[in-house]
Amino acid sequence: MIQTNIGGLIAAPFTPMHPNGSLHLEIISDYYRLLQTKGVKGVFICGTNGEGVSLTLEEKKAVAETWARCIAGDISFTVMQMVGGNSIEECKQLALHAQSIGLNAISFISPFYFKPATIKMLAACCAEVAAVVPDMPFFYYHIPQFTGVYFSMYELLQNVHGVVPNFSGIKYSHDDITDFASCVSFANSQYTMLWGRDQSLLTALQHGAKGGVGSTYNYAAPLYLKMMKAFYADQLEKAKLYQQHSIDLIHLIDAYGGIATGKAFMRIIGLDCGEFRLPVQNMSASEFLDFKQSLEKLNISDIAF
Repeated sequence: MIQTNIGGLIAAPFTPMHPNGSLHLEIISDYYRLLQTKGVKGVFICGTNGEGVSLTLEEKKAVAETWARCIAGDISFTVMQMVGGNSIEECKQLALHAQSIGLNAISFISPFYFKPATIKMLAACCAEVAAVVPDMPFFYYHIPQFTGVYFSMYELLQNVHGVVPNFSGIKYSHDDITDFASCVSFANSQYTMLWGRDQSLLTALQHGAKGGVGSTYNYAAPLYLKMMKAFYADQLEKAKLYQQHSIDLIHLIDAYGGIATGKAFMRIIGLDCGEFRLPVQNMSASEFLDFKQSLEKLNISDIAF
């Protein structure tokens, strides 16, 4: 397998868009600098927050190319692209494109229309895509609440281990901590396990996560870095307090619409990424003002943003 040094906080960036819904690629350089100054170690592009399933093939390539140009020469910053979807052939095209422009890794989600019927079929899908870029780290993106594919990831590792040489790890966006912990220890902890639920990152760190991929790292990375620092310093109670602030923040975001609220949040920290495409419901102007007032009441701005 390919060893990687991917870890720390990896943001799942929103794809910037103009008011008419077209890509606003020009601000990605500002996006990169913003994340870099906040201590984020990389980005997972064209995923859930990045509206990968709502973008055309050419749009996904354009987003990837823009990020590649921004991070050229920065060996400390990782760009991983989600290439998954219902068309395996399109996934392979995106994987080859990601390799050609110098991205660091790719990630694949299960097809979710014609779902794989068995874990062996899911492993075969992974092998098919990974094989076209054998020298590139390949990650599976486990997000069953969207794909409807709830197989054990421990069983997936059992089926790809020694069969898919560049299978490097899993972006684990599910709440089965027992399965996650089993994946961490599988094959002497060879695989990079990245936790994808920000509100329980501390628990994942306790079980051996190498880092996290999440939406709130776009605007609240300082909060999580403080939590991680406390955790690694054996200051567990302090780390728990920071995690609770994260939970409170995410509860508020969910109360105002979840994913669309996150994209709107970027305006608060000075980067207007526009709105989501249909069928996601965006916030109204009045809802945004209410959200800002509710956010101020949390009184965490000095430690979180």
